Amino acid sequence: MANYPEKTCSIERLITHPKSVASAKAGLKTQQRRNGVYGYPEEEFDLDGVTFVITDLQYERLGDMTDQHAQAEGYPTLALYKDIILKMHAGMSWDDEGHAWVHSFAIK
Repeated sequence: MANYPEKTCSIERLITHPKSVASAKAGLKTQQRRNGVYGYPEEEFDLDGVTFVITDLQYERLGDMTDQHAQAEGYPTLALYKDIILKMHAGMSWDDEGHAWVHSFAIK
C-alpha cells in the first residue's frame, strides 16, 4: 500500500446519500470526494448488497476538476456538482485551491 494518511472516517460512511448509492449501484458514480481518507485501494465496501472495491485514492485540487470528474461523481456537469455541493454544505464556499481525497471505486 502507498503511504496514505490514517483514515479520518470509516469506509461505511464513504457514500451514504440515497441518490448517490443508487447512482453507484447503477455504475454511473465511480468517484467520491471527501475531506479525509475513508478507504484505501483494494478495500471493499457494501452498498445495499452490492460489493464495491476502492481502485484508486488521490489527493486532488478542486480547481482541477472538469465535467468528466463531475460525471464520475454522478453529476452531468461540474457547474451542477458545485451547486449541489454548496447547497448540501451551508456556509461553504468553493475554493479552487482547496483539496479533497478522491476515492475511485468499481463494482466488484
